[in-house]
Amino acid sequence: MDEAEKAGTIVFHAGSERKGDRIVTSGGRVLGVTAVADSFGECIEKAYSGVGKISFDGAHYRRDIGARLL
Repeated sequence: MDEAEKAGTIVFHAGSERKGDRIVTSGGRVLGVTAVADSFGECIEKAYSGVGKISFDGAHYRRDIGARLL
């Protein structure tokens, strides 16, 4: 998640918890990745760039968020 935030996003946790020095999933929709920019297109690009820097077993994400804005 640190790499995603370095890419200019904010990562909101929902279904996650800390175990020792690790963040683990506790089920369901676990993260929201958000970006702020001057245009919708740039926001979407930055957010999906951040998403691409996050991985864990069983991870998947929607690819249509914000598409109607473009």
